Amino acid sequence: MAVYHLQIVTPDRMVFDGQAERLIVRTVGGDVCILARHIDYAAPLGIGVARVTDDKGVTRVAACSGGMLSVARGEVRLIATTFEWADEIDAARAAHAQQEAEKKLSAMRKDDVDYALAEAKLKRALIRQQAKG
Repeated sequence: MAVYHLQIVTPDRMVFDGQAERLIVRTVGGDVCILARHIDYAAPLGIGVARVTDDKGVTRVAACSGGMLSVARGEVRLIATTFEWADEIDAARAAHAQQEAEKKLSAMRKDDVDYALAEAKLKRALIRQQAKG
């Protein structure tokens, strides 16, 4: 299968910089799959599970939230607020974060200013657990 150059970065680090066959990631409009020779494209990222298949055919799963995806002239850049490979995720910590977010949400009204923030924390915890498998 054809490959392309993919960079995945967060504010903290360069997560991936190499050749890839495929990237599947959640945008605010839904999941997209980027293959070689994809049309130029840009989209804001949502919260979801990402899958990267490298040039050797090895697929890695990650939890990804927020940021931007850009495809320009065959170069693909994923600039994420957070991006954690499944093997880096602490399952117990993610489960604890889920419980805390659920507890906080149950004590709030939907019109509370912090409701959306608590809801986003819950989504991130659930996606981290999904990516971990």
